[in-house]
Amino acid sequence: MTTSTDTRSFADRLTSRRGAWITLGVSLLILMALFGVFGKAKAPVGTNLAPTDSESMQTAELLKKFPEADRGTILVVASRDDGAELTEDQLAKLKDLLPILDDHLGAESNGPLPSEDKKAALLVTDMQVSEASTENAEVVNGLRATLADKVPAGLSLQVTGGPAFGADVAGAFDGANFLLLSITIGIVAVLLILTYRSPILWLLPLFSVGMADGLAGRVTAAAGATWDLQFDAGIISVLVFGAGTNYALLLISRYREELLRTPNHRSALSNAWRGTVPAILASNFTVVLALLILVVAAIPSTRGIGIASAIGLVIALVAVLFMLPPLLAVSGRKAFWPFIPEPEQSPDTANTPATTSGGAHATTQNATSQKRSFWRWAASNVVRKPAVSLLAGLALLGVMATGLLGTSVGLDQIEKFRVKSESATGFEVLSQHYAPGEAQPIWVVTNTDKAQEVVDEVETVEGIARAHPVAEIDDGTLTKVMVTSEYAPSTAESLAQIRDLREAVHGVSDAEAVVGGAVAEDLDARDGNKRDLFLIAPLILGVCFVVLLVLLRSIVAPVLLLLVNLTSTVAAIGAGAWLSRVFLGQQALDLQVPLLAFLFLVALGIDYTIFLVHRARNEAKVHGTRDGMVEAITHTGGVITSAGVVLAAVFAALGILPLVTLGQLGLIVGVGVIVDTLVVRAVIVPSIFTLMGDRIWWPSKAPNASAR
Repeated sequence: MTTSTDTRSFADRLTSRRGAWITLGVSLLILMALFGVFGKAKAPVGTNLAPTDSESMQTAELLKKFPEADRGTILVVASRDDGAELTEDQLAKLKDLLPILDDHLGAESNGPLPSEDKKAALLVTDMQVSEASTENAEVVNGLRATLADKVPAGLSLQVTGGPAFGADVAGAFDGANFLLLSITIGIVAVLLILTYRSPILWLLPLFSVGMADGLAGRVTAAAGATWDLQFDAGIISVLVFGAGTNYALLLISRYREELLRTPNHRSALSNAWRGTVPAILASNFTVVLALLILVVAAIPSTRGIGIASAIGLVIALVAVLFMLPPLLAVSGRKAFWPFIPEPEQSPDTANTPATTSGGAHATTQNATSQKRSFWRWAASNVVRKPAVSLLAGLALLGVMATGLLGTSVGLDQIEKFRVKSESATGFEVLSQHYAPGEAQPIWVVTNTDKAQEVVDEVETVEGIARAHPVAEIDDGTLTKVMVTSEYAPSTAESLAQIRDLREAVHGVSDAEAVVGGAVAEDLDARDGNKRDLFLIAPLILGVCFVVLLVLLRSIVAPVLLLLVNLTSTVAAIGAGAWLSRVFLGQQALDLQVPLLAFLFLVALGIDYTIFLVHRARNEAKVHGTRDGMVEAITHTGGVITSAGVVLAAVFAALGILPLVTLGQLGLIVGVGVIVDTLVVRAVIVPSIFTLMGDRIWWPSKAPNASAR
């Protein structure tokens, strides 16, 4: 009883005339202080896709000990425009370019090295690689500009290699996050305007969530710098805007309901705050807890996304619960203009001429009534024929899941980016005229006294074009061996070859040889992501089960709801895979996509489950299980749909980024949320509750039973 009083008094103070202004002032002061504290924080830029304890990462650390480890190879690929063989004169003109490369990069270049078919030639050099991608991009772009004026007639030149590829990736992302943020804000603004039908109201949640996103960006950057986290800031912004807007929709929807029966708008807001806080807290707690499970992930970027996203969602929660209510309190009913909700007229005033606001109120009432009538009609039809509805819903999910047929997991370095770049074109020319593994050599680091034995073992592995030592560290104890494969990188043959290589060199006694390089990193990344999926997915389901168990005090309902959620998640991934083939031109999903899609779909889907089923349980106390579900859908169908559309739209905005991983994730989660909202919550769940009846609450008594 004391807790209820304290909660009530806090809500009243939060929304009171004085309390609202004080809260707003304190909130803005805190925001300014935090922006100042974290304003200069920058998260580390990392691209480690493999586990930190993997053999490829161990090799990468050892490679740093070798001379000129801070230099990267630059390849200038030359070919004729007509595809014919290079002439001696053209090769001579290419040789004349070597001094230009030397002057620009401060290195000794060599070449041209013609391909066996004589249709391409290589100029090989290296450059100082900086930790700042912008500096590398300036050097590479400067070299390209210089060579553009020196290209021999009839030839095409592409500057490629590791540093060039990194420069192109950095260039592709120039301004991308700002564009994503702008589009996300635009999407949220449009959907809020359509939802509220007010030129004023949408500004309040957008301001609150926007402030939360700005602060989340700085706090997560500081956390990344402190804990050495790798994550994509775009995903964090999308989550903050999506989840924050959902919380705001729940609060404002309840506020509108209260305004229809409470004369004092501050009292209505206080009631709405108390009524929605439990659902919002449960929703946020579930998703944050699921995200924090990613702490156990082996992949650094997956672990970083989990921690950073959890921080962002907590900030979004605080903004919606403590900044938005004072804004609504200060604005009053006029924030809903021109459709201002007013309490029902009493019989004494029923014949009083309608005012402007009263007319708008009538329009609002009619619109609300129509929406509820639609959802009541839809829910009633579902529960009238539950078996047919359930089979139809499951059939749709089954069709969507067929998109997984023929879908593989894993993209190579070039496939991960939608933007065509000069370095990617150079890689393609290399693969056409040279050994496919030429552009991405395999590196073996071994004890120097065993180097020759290791080379001999390497040469016994099928598909190895050549292997030879290229450098020793200063004290001569370690030797670096460059291995060139006959297989194209990231193919099944090349990945199997890495396993064979490791088995071969590990068999050399006292060599302590390790195998690394881009292909080895790809193999370790695949193994790490597979391990994470099979470890983390059950943990996420376990967390969601416990939350539903505590909330519903039932075993049957959580089990069935999680099975449905899992089915819809698989269906969404299948549909997303098909859409990826159609819109992104990719036959495979990137390595991180299945796990991240599973996480977001299950965790966010449970949000809507909590909101619907918790309301259904309360309605069942009065109407029984079957009719209680109809009442729950009638009252929550509109707000859940609005929240789902907003969340799906902001996730779909990830598709504008040049990284295929984020595009695929946006497609899958966007489709999944829409299906979850319109099919799972509106058709499948009500059908299951109708068919199960009161047994859905076992081992607890049915809520209506206690009321009888």
